[in-house]
Amino acid sequence: MQTFEPVIVAFCCHYCAYTAADMAGSMRLSYPANVKIVRVPCSGKVDTIHMMKALEKGADGVLVAGCLDGDCHFKNGNTKAVRRVALVQETLKELGIEPERLSMVTMSAGMGTRFAQIATDFTEEIRKLGPNPVCAGIEAKAAAGAVAKAN
Repeated sequence: MQTFEPVIVAFCCHYCAYTAADMAGSMRLSYPANVKIVRVPCSGKVDTIHMMKALEKGADGVLVAGCLDGDCHFKNGNTKAVRRVALVQETLKELGIEPERLSMVTMSAGMGTRFAQIATDFTEEIRKLGPNPVCAGIEAKAAAGAVAKAN
């Protein structure tokens, strides 16, 4: 039996979270290779549509990683991101999708160990949830369409 390897999209702010991920690599700390990092200028620039599209396009989990509270290089971008993540989590719940598939974390540039641990823990949490139900629905529709065309 094949084990489920979740796809994680991590939106990381340039100044802190992305640098922490880079530091994790420099320190040769291992974290799952299925964590795909998207560098953004600020976590506050990650809009609700970006989070939803990541899930729609096949991500099993989405991580938004920003600066520590009070240390955002764009003043309040990380607090905007916290509000947006909470809004999308509520929307996911209303759609019948586990809100735990989306998470917001904060860290400083020097927290490479924290980044590696968060990436590992989040991947394990998503592995327990199983594959993204949105993708399962899309695959089922595609298979049904292929069967209909064959007939």
